[in-house]
Amino acid sequence: MSEYAAQIHEEQQAVDRAYGRLDALRAQVKSRLDTVRAAGSHGSPTQRTERDSFATMYEDRLTQMRAVEDRLVFGRLDNVKADRRYIGRIGLSDDNHEPILTDWRAEAARPFYEATPSNHGDIVMRRHLTLRFREVVGIEDEVLDIDSHQVDQAAASGTLTGEGALLASLSSRRTGKMTDIVATIQAEQDRIIRSDMNQAVVVQGGPGTGKTAVALHRAAYLLYTHRRTLERSGVLVVGPSSTFLRYIDQVLPSLGETGVVSRTIGDLVPGFSATVTDSPVAAMLKGDRRMARLIADAITARVRVPADLPTARVNGFAVPMLAVDIEQAQADARRTRQPHNKARETFVRSILAAMRTRYAEQLDYTPDETELNRVTSLLRMDDKVRKTINLAWLPMNAPWLIDQLWSHPERLHRLAPWLTADQIRALARPKGSPLTRSDIPLLDEAMELLGPDPKAAGRVSAKDAARAEEEQFARDTLAQNGIGSGIVTAQMLVDNINGADTELTAQRAASDREWTYGHIVVDEAQELTAMDWRMLLRRCPSRSFTIVGDVAQTSSLGGTRSWKRVMDRLFGEAHWSLNELTIDYRNPQEVSDLASQFAEREGLYISTVKAVRALPDSVRRSCVEDQEALLEDVAARTVELTREFVSDDGTGRVAVLTPDSLHDAVLEHVRQALQRALPADRYARLREQSAWDEQVSVCSIQEVKGLEYDAVIVVEPGLIEQEAPSRLVAASDLYVAMTRPTQRLLIVRTKQDENDLTI
Repeated sequence: MSEYAAQIHEEQQAVDRAYGRLDALRAQVKSRLDTVRAAGSHGSPTQRTERDSFATMYEDRLTQMRAVEDRLVFGRLDNVKADRRYIGRIGLSDDNHEPILTDWRAEAARPFYEATPSNHGDIVMRRHLTLRFREVVGIEDEVLDIDSHQVDQAAASGTLTGEGALLASLSSRRTGKMTDIVATIQAEQDRIIRSDMNQAVVVQGGPGTGKTAVALHRAAYLLYTHRRTLERSGVLVVGPSSTFLRYIDQVLPSLGETGVVSRTIGDLVPGFSATVTDSPVAAMLKGDRRMARLIADAITARVRVPADLPTARVNGFAVPMLAVDIEQAQADARRTRQPHNKARETFVRSILAAMRTRYAEQLDYTPDETELNRVTSLLRMDDKVRKTINLAWLPMNAPWLIDQLWSHPERLHRLAPWLTADQIRALARPKGSPLTRSDIPLLDEAMELLGPDPKAAGRVSAKDAARAEEEQFARDTLAQNGIGSGIVTAQMLVDNINGADTELTAQRAASDREWTYGHIVVDEAQELTAMDWRMLLRRCPSRSFTIVGDVAQTSSLGGTRSWKRVMDRLFGEAHWSLNELTIDYRNPQEVSDLASQFAEREGLYISTVKAVRALPDSVRRSCVEDQEALLEDVAARTVELTREFVSDDGTGRVAVLTPDSLHDAVLEHVRQALQRALPADRYARLREQSAWDEQVSVCSIQEVKGLEYDAVIVVEPGLIEQEAPSRLVAASDLYVAMTRPTQRLLIVRTKQDENDLTI
């Protein structure tokens, strides 16, 4: 047996031990779950609740242990005493509590990512293990202490290397899911992952620098390190699109974390999901911070003194409603500082009390409380009184208010004189139009100022009623046991009985607009507007954020071009930090250089310093005479790339990025070409794939934000620039387009397009 084979055999034994322990724990938890389920629904309500709690706990533990199956063990650290520490996705110990596997997030695992030859402490060697399912198929050693005998041993066995594990992961074919980088985290990434939770951490980095991976691994690290803090409040991940969220949805479970809420801005408000998009100009206007004042003024405008005030007849007496009554009642309501609909309750009570007093003043006796209550009821039921009260303080819900703003241009002009006539036309739309993605932050703002929908406030769901009953039972239990100090609350007791772990926390958080999270991760953050940020800050009062993005990729007119300008205003100069990732791990050097040179010529800020690998012939070009030839050429080259990169096992991704005006034509030509060129069964498989999991995609640049492909065709870049709302946005869009591939970039254009734009 060769030295290398012996090393493989030795590591296989360690890996088998870790998987054996994982299997034993799974079997143990599965047995306990089966026992709980076998008990059925017998017993007292308390016993049934306890069984449900344990069942939920065991189910979530099983889910976690199944999610870490792939590449459970990936590293080893050797110290000067020849002690070995294996690094993996979760921590495992034997029955005697002796460590088998160290969780990658533990402090003891930090040297695996951060140790260097000049700063390695007592660590002499770092070993990377490559697994195929449960089989060890590769070993690579980085000897950190050059004076150690490990140098000669690693050299003799052929395991001595530096970046092999990283490069192997970069060269693998893409799938429809993002994979974690837990085995190949680099030092600059690890420092960000482990940074302080009590501030906003901004991660600026060019395409392919691992921003998203760093953000997700940071979320997993914080959940591990600050479990007690975050298990009740939860973590929110905000992404640019539902496609992107599907792309990353396996990363956190593979790192041992479930129960994180993932949302886009468009579906962050429970009960609403906006898929329609505004024009770039309308989206920019709706994102302006002055929209917050517009919403507030639109609500205030519905509080007034009607010109025609009624006089009610009660028991033969005339009871007038006076302007002074309305003004006093409105002042009483404003003093409560409650949301509009909630404060309206005070307004109604005050106005009715004033009218009731006016009735009593006309009597020659002192009425009792019963009579006065009946008078109040009669006044409340009077049609004219009720209509006037609504006119004086209109009950509203947020969707109606937003619809009223955009469907009445003349009212919008009165409320927002800073809008020009052209801008009002850009915002105007027919009454009853669906909500757009840019409406959602305004909807959230309106909900915050209005409070509960008055029509829905009286309807308590069965779930809410059950929760209220549980909390009352918990309060009684605490009182009977003499516990009333507030250290243990009724809500805490109910959560404990119900097994309120991170999974249940996530479910509750996702359905509650007013939920406040312990930490928020924002990806593609450069696209967010001022109103988007207001909505997010409302959900995290502690201001604990991980914010990742690239100001060179900003395609929104209302987005961020300067982190300092935006973050200083949001968090204060001393409460956020900027961290830059500078190494491109995704793109070949040739692709990275071409994209960076173009972006710099266009005036964009480029933070990427270099790419880690060169790949000759990774950039190709094709120039044709006219549009018909263009469509044929794009289709033919898509077929070539499909044959080269797309496999029947589901790996391999090719994207064709087109101007909006050419999308349908390109899509039709590509489909026809693939149908002619591929076997019927293979073409049928590609056509049946879901939009978010397509191996061959024809799409716009906005749809591929944050994603990566083996090969990318950029069609008519000059036309893409012409269709963009501004020159800077066009440059950002093309920079995004050119930096999606891991293997091949192909630019296909007409001669006229080549004359219009130099790339």
